[in-house]
This record gives sequence, structure tokens and C-alpha cells, in this order.
Amino acid sequence: MEQRKLGSTGPTVSALGLGCMAMSDAYGPADRGESIATVQAAIDGGITLIDTGDFYAMGHNEMLVREALRVVPRDKVQLSVKYGALRGPAGEFAGMDTRPAATKNFLAYSLQRLGTDYLDIYRPARLDPSVPIEETIGGLADLVKAGYVRHIGLSEVGSDTIRRAHAVHPIADLQIEYSLIERGIERDILKTCRELGIGITAYGVLARGLISGHWTRDSGKAGRDYRLMTPRFQGANLDANLALADSLRAIATEIGATAAQVAIAWVAAQGKQIVPLVGARTRIRLTEALGVTKVTLTQAHLAALAKAFPPNVAAGTRYAAEQMAHLDSEK
Repeated sequence: MEQRKLGSTGPTVSALGLGCMAMSDAYGPADRGESIATVQAAIDGGITLIDTGDFYAMGHNEMLVREALRVVPRDKVQLSVKYGALRGPAGEFAGMDTRPAATKNFLAYSLQRLGTDYLDIYRPARLDPSVPIEETIGGLADLVKAGYVRHIGLSEVGSDTIRRAHAVHPIADLQIEYSLIERGIERDILKTCRELGIGITAYGVLARGLISGHWTRDSGKAGRDYRLMTPRFQGANLDANLALADSLRAIATEIGATAAQVAIAWVAAQGKQIVPLVGARTRIRLTEALGVTKVTLTQAHLAALAKAFPPNVAAGTRYAAEQMAHLDSEK
């Protein structure tokens, strides 16, 4: 698999990364054995960047990743971890805490759950409004000096925060949603990251499955799937967005690929500093995603996609209003 360097100071990773959140409760029931087999198949397929978060099912996801990687040499993968999101016993989110003391505490638990003595990339999941970003990054920089963290990343923050953070310590990458139907990064954040030499790890490249070609009006009904509570998966918004998925499927058929493969390939084509994270939780979906390495988008293909998917084409916001309020990247 092609390798890409995350920014001017970050690690060299596979051109696709594996996002593991969906393997732990967020998208309804997941099969533990299949999840573990999928992580291992991803590595066999050339993926080296594995992304998780300490708050994904309150540590469950990190322990799942540890089990999947127990037979994999540590230096063959890069572990990217988000932290700082507080959760209650019922699973509800209760804010952020990125104070240096809290950061050190969160890291200690992640190292234990993942069975490693360092993380390749460590990042606050969201901006903590009560802690200056300079203070948070300063605490992370101390952990880099101590050898517990190799690189510092950010997640869902805007250009001003990115600049302030980068002035304290080099930032390897920004993790942010980016897809054919979610182009907010293009307003100014992508330009800022390119200027500063910061890579992008793009999540939501299939809009949480919405434009994958596999989502229908009846999807997600088995078990608790949080996507059903987000605006793009509800009512008239869902109808409009499924029509977009149909348009993508038609273009993909002309290209000779699946809708998911074209969606992933489009994100990857937006710049060599961008690494799409695929959220496959089964080997079937992983195999489809890995097929993107054989998809080449011509200028004609890109023009057709640009016409079908102009900025702001999606119906509904990507998160509910209370969650959107916590996105520094949207301010």
C-alpha cells in the first residue's frame, strides 16, 4: 500500500487508516470475533494506522484493539488515540477535560488498556473551552519529552486554535470529518494545515455509511445506533441524502467501482497529506475499502463528482445541535 507522511513532522503511515469506533457500541451490535479479525486483516492488507479513542465504549475499544494487535510487532503499526471526553455510567457525554494533569491520567489508562508503553499520536478529542489550548499542548509536549507520546494531533478544531497549538509544539495531524458531502474543512482549515505542514486524517469519509451504497431507510434499526439520532439520518434529510447516494452509485458504476470505493478515493485525491480513515467493522467491508487502491479517478471523474456534489449539498448538519456547539472547527 502507498505510504503517506502526516505533515512535515509526523509519522509515515499507510495511505488508508482503520477507524475502530464502530467496533464498540456506537453503530449498534458488533461481533467481537469479527472485529478482531477485521483489524488483523487490515494489517495484512497493508494498513498500519489504527485509530481509537479512550471513550469509545468507556475503554472497550482500546482493549479490543489490544487483543487484535497482540500478535503484531509494535513497530508495525501506528496507534492514534483521542482522549479527554468525559462520560457518565449511562454512557452520556459530560464535557471535556484536557488539563495537563488529566491528560497524564487519561494517557496512563490508555497505555495500560492498549498494552503498550507509548502512543504514536495522541490528541484531545475536542477543544476544552475551560483550558487554553497552549496549556493542553504544553502538557502533551511534556509527555513527548518523556517518551510516552511520539506525536501530537488535534481533532475538530478551527484555524485559530490550530495556529496557537502549533506555536507551542509541532502538530502532526488534524483529525476532522471530510467527505463528498461534508466539505467544511475546505473553507479555511485545509489551507491552514497545508501552510503549517500539518497532515489530515479524515474520518467520516462515507458520511458514517450514508453514502456507502449500503445504507437504506431500514438500516440501523437493530440495537442502538447513534446515527439514527443525527440530523442527516432523519426524515426528509435522509431521503435527500439517500438520493445523493444514488447519484454516487451511478457515477461509481461508470467508473467501474463501488460507491464506497469512489467516496474514499475522492478524499484521498484531495492531497497527499490526507489519509482517509475507513470505519470498516467486518472483513467484507474492509475488503471493499482496500479495493480503493485499484481505483484511479481521472479529471473527468473528478469533474463529474464536483458537479454532483457541490459544497453544502448534504441535507442536515453532521451532528445534533448540542454536539455541533462543541465543534471549534465549525466556529
